[in-house]
Amino acid sequence: MRHIFVIGIGAGDPDHLTLQAVKALARTDVFFILDKNEDRQDLIRLRRRMLAEHGRPGHRVVEAPDAERDRTTPAYAAAVDDWRVRRADLVEQLLSEHLGEGETGAFLVWGDPSLYDSVIAVVDDVLARGTAEFDYEVVPGISSVSALAARHRTTLTRVGRPVQITTGRRLADGFPEGVDDVVVMLDGRAAFTGIDPEGLEIRYGAYLGTPDEILVAGPLAEAAPRIGELRDSARERKGWIMDTYLLRRSEG
Repeated sequence: MRHIFVIGIGAGDPDHLTLQAVKALARTDVFFILDKNEDRQDLIRLRRRMLAEHGRPGHRVVEAPDAERDRTTPAYAAAVDDWRVRRADLVEQLLSEHLGEGETGAFLVWGDPSLYDSVIAVVDDVLARGTAEFDYEVVPGISSVSALAARHRTTLTRVGRPVQITTGRRLADGFPEGVDDVVVMLDGRAAFTGIDPEGLEIRYGAYLGTPDEILVAGPLAEAAPRIGELRDSARERKGWIMDTYLLRRSEG
């Protein structure tokens, strides 16, 4: 029986690897790396550094261009469904061509695969097709959300209060009702600049755990313009941005 690991490798710091992740890396014969963007070569180099340090001798690395998602269509859910189907097609092909009987393969996932990545759903889809036999397990990692809270020396929740994790697309409709603490991910358009900043504080982080890390904290009305400038400059310099932030209603 072939075996698959879905390994969370942290938000960008090589030291984010857990001992469980290190042990899984050492057991893997074939690592599958799905490249999303040629501009993100620094992320590819970071993954290869992890493999060079923790991978077993003789392991193989298979790189393939990831399926592209239509980010312009207003039919967001349909676009995601289509993207996941094409990702499953790709994963099914990779397993068929590169993972032999009795071998172990692994997909390296930024952060924690159980929080916001689609690899688990894609692997489930491939299994459901019945064309490939394997079992798999998920190795949790340090998410950008956890790294954000740690870098700002805060907690995500306050006593007796919930925290909500949402997307920039949802935040654009306004600050959620009924909660005081909101973590925002996948915000490609800086939705925090379009909501009423009254009474809100922000703890922002980009490229967390990397040499390019950006951290900003303060009242949203004061911090938003600075974050916007830093964000635009970083995106222009690197060609991509990976960020998240905590919005919090001020006490009193």
